[in-house]
Formats: sequence, C-alpha cells, structure tokens
Amino acid sequence: MAWDEWEDSKAAVATGRQVSMRLNQVPGGPGSGQADLVVHQDDLGGVGHEAFVLHGGLRKGADVAGAGANKEGAGSTMQAAAALKGSNFALGGELETTVSVWTSQVKSVLQACAHISNHLDYSKKAHAEDDAAIAASLQNRDGSAVSVSRLSEYFK
Repeated sequence: MAWDEWEDSKAAVATGRQVSMRLNQVPGGPGSGQADLVVHQDDLGGVGHEAFVLHGGLRKGADVAGAGANKEGAGSTMQAAAALKGSNFALGGELETTVSVWTSQVKSVLQACAHISNHLDYSKKAHAEDDAAIAASLQNRDGSAVSVSRLSEYFK
C-alpha cells in the first residue's frame, strides 16, 4: 500500500465509508511453490561452531574484571580503581563503574553465543530425529521405501 493510499484510507474511515485493503505479494514469495527458508544441516553446524568459538575467545579475551587478578581475586583494572579511589581521585569510582558495565555486557554477549550454539545443536539433533521418524513411517512392511506415486495419494 502506497502512502497516498494509506492517507486516503484513513480519510475514508474518518468519514465512515467502507474501506478495503489489498496486500501485495513479492514474486516468488509464499504460495509460489518455492521454499521460503532452506537450511542445511552443515549450515546449522557451522553457525553453532562459530558461536562456540566466539564464546570461548570472548570469555578469555574480554575478562577485564579478572585480568591480572591478585590473591583476593581482584583484577588489575579493579586494583587500579581501588588505588585511585584511595587517593581521592574521582576516576577510581568511574573506572569501577566501567568495569561493572563492561562485565555485564560481556556476560550478555556470552549468554547469547551460548544460546545460539546450544539452540542450533538442539535444532540439528531434533531435525535429524524428525527425519528419521518420517523415514521410518514412510516404509512398507518389508522395510522398503514407499514409492512417490503412493505418497501422492496422501495429498489428494
């Protein structure tokens, strides 16, 4: 629907006239016989693996709070923040806040990477199980595959 059609429709509703809407369709879209989404098992595995690798690298490389930790577990950045605060520098408190916000955001990204990796692993496994169940249900009694001509009877 173009903008002028939208404005005309709004005006028609305001005056109480009957308004109808027609939704356009993208050529080759739903109903055209072409698949909307195609994902191959290798694609899922590759994306899941990359999310796993990113998770591991980010966990090691972005740990500002734990980098250079002392025996109490405070990282070098937090040690610097404490030293600055102890010397009455306002930067000390700001550095603590920065580490806190950074750590929170890194944890969010790590959770997203883990979720993506786990979900894709689960999806890959679930679809493989679905495929196996469908293949098992589409067998003749002797274990041979059901013919295409016989399958088409189910869709009539």
